[in-house]
Amino acid sequence: MSRNKRKTTALQAIAVTTVCLLFVTTALVGLYKCFSQEPAPKDAAPAQGPDGSSPQEPLDAVSASRAGVDLSAHARKDHFYTILLGGLDDENGGSDTNLLVALDAQNGTINVVSLPRDTLLNVSWSVKKLNNAYHHGGFTQTMSEVSRLLGIPVDYYVTVDLRAFEELVDEIGGVDFDIPVDMDYDDAYQGLHIHFEKGPRHLNGQEALQVVRWRQNNDGTGYPTADIGRIGTQQAFLMAVARQTLQLSNWDKIGAMAEIFQEWVETDLKLSNLIWVGEQALTAGSDNIAFHTLPGDGAGWYKGGSYYVLDPEATLEMVNTYLNPYQQDLTMDDLDILVP
Repeated sequence: MSRNKRKTTALQAIAVTTVCLLFVTTALVGLYKCFSQEPAPKDAAPAQGPDGSSPQEPLDAVSASRAGVDLSAHARKDHFYTILLGGLDDENGGSDTNLLVALDAQNGTINVVSLPRDTLLNVSWSVKKLNNAYHHGGFTQTMSEVSRLLGIPVDYYVTVDLRAFEELVDEIGGVDFDIPVDMDYDDAYQGLHIHFEKGPRHLNGQEALQVVRWRQNNDGTGYPTADIGRIGTQQAFLMAVARQTLQLSNWDKIGAMAEIFQEWVETDLKLSNLIWVGEQALTAGSDNIAFHTLPGDGAGWYKGGSYYVLDPEATLEMVNTYLNPYQQDLTMDDLDILVP
């Protein structure tokens, strides 16, 4: 009798524990979902009246019709956002790496377009490089120039100190990566020493940072395509990091990753928005993340200076294919590309 009672009690305990775990799990999921919130897209370019002035408030359909303004040209796609990701390198100064991320949650895709640091801008500054925008107004200026260059709004920004990159790679246990070229560089002033042989290698955080920062060897040899080759290495490595980070074995490290994020990352996205973006990335998976580079000539010249000169037609095609948040295609008049 007592044995049966003890057996029943044990079964009840298991049942109660299972139900409790179910409730706790449900509560946690519910709490998580409560904090997950889709961000709001930035407003379209302000509509202009016949006199060229911009109204203080966005026009409604009736007012737009009276003013002769076609609001459909700025109708946004659903659940489509652009986020400018900047890698800040205090040792080299400025925003050393710029990536424009297009998140299309409707179709479950993420396209990342690298913006070469030497991209020629149509600005009044003497050094008309994208990397120089940071020195003329911080990352806000960089966002404005990217938006004007490509004719699209930059909804949000995320800036990452490169030290976060190093810590993240260490947190996920390092990354297996096929180093594309021999790297042999020493800079005593910065205390930077990069020595790797071409081929596959397991990289820790410090080694990974050296690989993505490397441009050329002390003897002048390097990537055949100069900075575009460096961008290709960065993209390939980021893809390897994405695959490693999105593995189920790393889900128990989310808390530690969040701490790294809080310390080294700045953004105008709210925490609830970041959770939502993270959900979309996990749902899309690494197979639906694609990397691209703005098309152009890395050996271009403008008024005696070396620049990355964009190919206008190819750039317009890339913008409309991967980056355009509007329902209508952009035209060349929407972009602001300086052609030497």
